[in-house]
Amino acid sequence: MAREWVNPLRDPRDKRLPRIAGPSGLVIFGVTGDLSRKKLMPAIYDLANRGLLPPGFALVGFARRDWADEDFMKVVHDAVKQHARTPFREAVWDRLAEGLRFVQGTFDDDNAFDNLAKVLEDLDRERGTGGNHAFYLSIPPNAFPVVCKQLARAGLSAPQPNQWRRVVIEKPFGHDLKSARELNEIVNDVFPEESVFRIDHYLGKETVQNILALRFANQLWEPIWNANYVDHVQITMAEDIGLGGRAGYYDGIGAARDVIQNHLLQLLALTAMEEPISFRPKALRAEKIKILEATRPVEPFASTTARGQYTGGWQGAQKVPGLLEEEGFAKDSITETYAAITLAVDTRRWAGVPFYLRTGKRLGRRVTEIAVVFKRAPHLPFDDTATEELGQNALVVRVQPDEGVTMRFGSKVPGNAMDIRDVSMDFSYGHAFTESSPEAYERLLLDLLLGEPSLFPNSEEVELSWQILEPVLDHWEKHGRPEPYPAGTWGPESADEMLARTGRHWRRP
Repeated sequence: MAREWVNPLRDPRDKRLPRIAGPSGLVIFGVTGDLSRKKLMPAIYDLANRGLLPPGFALVGFARRDWADEDFMKVVHDAVKQHARTPFREAVWDRLAEGLRFVQGTFDDDNAFDNLAKVLEDLDRERGTGGNHAFYLSIPPNAFPVVCKQLARAGLSAPQPNQWRRVVIEKPFGHDLKSARELNEIVNDVFPEESVFRIDHYLGKETVQNILALRFANQLWEPIWNANYVDHVQITMAEDIGLGGRAGYYDGIGAARDVIQNHLLQLLALTAMEEPISFRPKALRAEKIKILEATRPVEPFASTTARGQYTGGWQGAQKVPGLLEEEGFAKDSITETYAAITLAVDTRRWAGVPFYLRTGKRLGRRVTEIAVVFKRAPHLPFDDTATEELGQNALVVRVQPDEGVTMRFGSKVPGNAMDIRDVSMDFSYGHAFTESSPEAYERLLLDLLLGEPSLFPNSEEVELSWQILEPVLDHWEKHGRPEPYPAGTWGPESADEMLARTGRHWRRP
């Protein structure tokens, strides 16, 4: 088993010093794609700029392009200059550039993978990467089998003693439960489960991790974080952009598979889970799995779910086309761009509390948030007129943008009368901390190199998520087209009716 590299300059008692990755390298398959250019390469530079990568770190790109190392170096340089979060420094770039290599080839090319093995062997000797290499599969899932088999054939998946090899998988983690299980089997035939890192970039966001701090570092919330006081929970991921240019990926996938199965169910698990005995990966995952096992979709789906597809309309001052007019989408496509579902968590803490999850494209604004909405107080000492404008107390965790936490509660309006209205108390990351939050991929790539899997869903979490969502997908498949909604609105009417049946309404962020 590979031993974790220990920085000899770091005193473990000094909490100011972060953990630094040990000798290692990263190989990116699909290195010419947008994800690599806009997220992965800049995140690697930002980690180097923050002093969190070892001096001999190596980055290897694998693609069909006819590039030399110098061509790849220019691509990385341009991506870093354009998209990096931290300032560009020549000294940092020069040190990082020394470890850049490129391997040309296709996924079925034995010679290319043999060449990759030779390049990594050279890097171990020249850069001191120590035989520790991670393979990032930024490629379509249908290419996973051949790449995994090639890595095994070339001897790249099995490390020598005191070395490690890891593989990184981007979503989607399958198309349904059956395909997710098949995908897990394919990858686990080559890499053991503890060496498989499934990236959900939402789990790398500071505010998502802050859910754990908010709940378990404070005594303030725990006494009321349950069905005795919570009326319902809303988890929203709304985007104001359309799907132009993404038909190849999105058509036939839809909003529920794209977002609810991974991002939103992970947010639900963090919101609803019990306190783990520690934040070690095994303990944290155990509590998330308990919640996912207890979660089920609420029936009848005709009234507890909603799906929609955006039509042409106005996004701010811009007139935008509907999905069926977007390039690449079939004119009779039934792919949903909006999905909302009602879930129940059958535990003592959450019995009777509905969890409403929604996501959509071309909605009113871009926002991701978790809103814990509390039951109404009886208002016994007050006249009805004093509280008629008072809503429900809520705690809202804003994941993006404007990361922070908002509390909504009732306060007396200045004046002679006892009138009570809603006010908000706001915590903003941007105002409270001088240092900007790292990008999600910075945190996740560093955790990958450290072998820290807490923020990566394992195979059981993925399969449980599909078990929760599949009955809803099966119902939608049998019951016609998604309901149209104009771009720039907050979704189809059926989504509002879904909550109105129980006397509730969606928040308008």
